Amino acid sequence: MSENTRLSREQIAERVAADIPHGAYVNLGIGLPTTVSNYLSPGSGVILHTENGMLGMGPEAEPGKVDPDLLNAGKVPVTELPGAAYFHHADSFAMMRGGHLDICVLGAYQVSAGGDLANWSTGAPGAIPAIGGAMDLAIGAKRVFVMMNLLAKDGSSKLVDECTYPLTGVGCVSRVYTDVAVIDVTADGFAVSETFGGFTVDDVRDMTGLDLLESAG
Repeated sequence: MSENTRLSREQIAERVAADIPHGAYVNLGIGLPTTVSNYLSPGSGVILHTENGMLGMGPEAEPGKVDPDLLNAGKVPVTELPGAAYFHHADSFAMMRGGHLDICVLGAYQVSAGGDLANWSTGAPGAIPAIGGAMDLAIGAKRVFVMMNLLAKDGSSKLVDECTYPLTGVGCVSRVYTDVAVIDVTADGFAVSETFGGFTVDDVRDMTGLDLLESAG
């Protein structure tokens, strides 16, 4: 596996963007998921929602073209597309909780074989003190895509049989995009639908220690 090549953060974002259907209403979570906006084509028809009250968000703002009044929920300067709308934070959460989002894209510390999501706390000292809107997004969106490296910094797998970190949502994850593979959450457990950079399904099994299925994509 030494010659295999993992996807970069940007390449993962580009791969996620390719799976977002035309005209979908989508929320991009804080951190890595935000970069998906940079890979949506102008004709995609995708309408991006931000937790802090905006529909019609465009790509991240380029240096020198930053509008300090245009920030996403992660305080990253962004742009607006024609027809963009702004609204109260409470209305934004009503959209999230009311099932009006087709997809949300979130990062994760762990995803279980049953589709459970843990993405807000590891319990470490100084960790983020509250869950924010992640629970509302995970349960409210029709589909949940997760973006993450397959392995944590200590080499442990972020795909697990059962989550050991505090849960964000139960049985909510549809698909996981990692630096080595795309993995679907099915009724029978994890199923690898695509691998990258020379990695094989057996390689992913070895790295996770899980008995992964192989799907047709």
